[in-house]
Amino acid sequence: MNILFKALNDTTRREILSMLKKKDLTAGEIAEQFQISKPSISHHLDLLKQAGLVESVKEGQYIFYSLNTTVMDEIVKWFVQFKSKK
Repeated sequence: MNILFKALNDTTRREILSMLKKKDLTAGEIAEQFQISKPSISHHLDLLKQAGLVESVKEGQYIFYSLNTTVMDEIVKWFVQFKSKK
């Protein structure tokens, strides 16, 4: 769970997740939206993958990244358990 919170604790990574909520994107398409280097974007994507928040699929020479909503559902359930205390 620590890697998950580490992944969510960065503005750039949260922005990447928001972008992937709309549609699957390649690393290049993601990098175009930021003023940081492509290796930095790759690092962010790697952390998101390690946390299980993002999945990747290779299609030809491109790797497409998508949001893993299963992990998001688990996070929400985890937070809700604290609110439901009676």
